[in-house]
Amino acid sequence: MSTLERTRDWLRAHPLALDAALAAGVLACMVAGSFVDPHGENGATWGARTPNALSLALMVLGAAALVFRRRAPMTVLAATGAVSLVELATGDPRAPVAMSAVVALYTVASATDRPTTWRVGLITMTVLTAVAMPAGPMPWYAQENLGIFAWTGMAAAAGDAVRSRRAFVHAIRERAERAERTREEEARRRVAEERLRIARDLHDVVAHHIALVNVQAGVAAHVMDKRPDQAKEALAHVREASRSALNELRATVGLLRQSGDPEAPTEPAPGLARLDELADTFRNAGLPVEVARCDQGTTLPAAVDLAAYRVIQEALTNVQKHAGQEAKAEVSVVRVGPNVEVTVLDNGPGQDDGPQEGGGHGLLGMRERVTALGGVCTAGPRYGGGFRVHAILPVKNRTPAMGDPV
Repeated sequence: MSTLERTRDWLRAHPLALDAALAAGVLACMVAGSFVDPHGENGATWGARTPNALSLALMVLGAAALVFRRRAPMTVLAATGAVSLVELATGDPRAPVAMSAVVALYTVASATDRPTTWRVGLITMTVLTAVAMPAGPMPWYAQENLGIFAWTGMAAAAGDAVRSRRAFVHAIRERAERAERTREEEARRRVAEERLRIARDLHDVVAHHIALVNVQAGVAAHVMDKRPDQAKEALAHVREASRSALNELRATVGLLRQSGDPEAPTEPAPGLARLDELADTFRNAGLPVEVARCDQGTTLPAAVDLAAYRVIQEALTNVQKHAGQEAKAEVSVVRVGPNVEVTVLDNGPGQDDGPQEGGGHGLLGMRERVTALGGVCTAGPRYGGGFRVHAILPVKNRTPAMGDPV
């Protein structure tokens, strides 16, 4: 940092010292100007006159008042205006005491609003000029008299311009800071939504396949000694479910990879086209599943297709976990107007009260998926026993793309 920059920063941190230096400079200019005779034979002449004691005292008072111009600009303007009026009315020859009033008027204009600047500026110009013209050199329109009017007018205009520029810069900075905060909040929101979406996918994948692995492992352990062939078949299903779980986990985690990563998965996300395959995995685990579809010819957006698949997967997983060994499940997918409706029913006695949401995130995740797409998802016990999951997903409404957070 250069010496000039350090000095400027120090003066900004100590405004009173800056105002004292300004007051000293104004005093020096007023004292120097008081030795100049503007009416000399050859124009303005230096050293042609000497200020009297009253003029020197008024110059000192006017300059001293400027030290406090930031703290009380109106009071300082009144004080400098008063000493300027005394000098204009009594000074012979006149000293440029009005210079202090010009600086004070500039301060008022730069620190207040425009209407106040207009009112105070007009009053200051009018009063000083009205006193200067009759009490000064004749004729009344002499350059010395009109100069007071011009200098006070320019001071008010300059102060107003500085205030306007300061306000404009402040507005630009505030707008930039607001935009930056908005970008940061939007980035945090998108990160949170993406984390939630990946958490839902991981939950769906893990809950489904681990539930199947648990069931088949239990079957294998139960029949290992008496029916080894059935145990081998159950272990084969365990291996298949484990492999499927690993593949889907790899695909889900792959969403976090860079798009140019050669190891990023290229397999499309699951959808209703794999519904029969999904049902077979549960049938192999011992859960009878009937599938009925009345949506032929319907092409679903990718996000809706994935959501419908995940709803069915989670609902069947809950049936497998909570409905008991004698339960059966029915899955229906029906196109109704602009929507596709997905329903999963079961008749398990262990499902009368439904899965407890406090113990997991399955039902919550289903509702979040469907709500994010503008649909409705309901889940609850059926009359007479069992459980029902019903989701209405819009087909024609705008849905986010697969890469968008949902």
